[in-house]
Amino acid sequence: MNAAATGRALVAAQFAGIGVLGWVAGPAFLGFAAPWPAWTLAGAGAALGAWALASNRPGNFNIRPVPKPGGQLVEHGPYRWIRHPMYSAVLLFALAAVLAAPGPVSWVAALALAVVLWVKAGVEERAMGAAHPGYAAYRARTRRFVPGLF
Repeated sequence: MNAAATGRALVAAQFAGIGVLGWVAGPAFLGFAAPWPAWTLAGAGAALGAWALASNRPGNFNIRPVPKPGGQLVEHGPYRWIRHPMYSAVLLFALAAVLAAPGPVSWVAALALAVVLWVKAGVEERAMGAAHPGYAAYRARTRRFVPGLF
């Protein structure tokens, strides 16, 4: 499978996982029945995602795991500490969904989504390293998903 097809497959798998989690946990959130920790994680995910988007210049963000032609390496905002803050935001939403609707479907969907994002991050990091000479140094001083830990 070529890089473009791999990227499309990973994005499709990512959206499938998000869709399943939304289908399972959506009623709890829409009915205001989700517990407060789920709301807290969802709020943190929304804030982190908004901060990451605001830190990118228009046209630099790409949902596929390849840098856009002429794209710049972003090293400010949440990118100062995390290489993939948008993926971290999605993982916070996944945890929120599991808390809102605990059960085998939500756990399997959240774990599958985490695996997809892990693989997607690896693909993206290889492409970023090839596209940006300073990426190796950036990667050495940041974490993949959780500042200071992971």
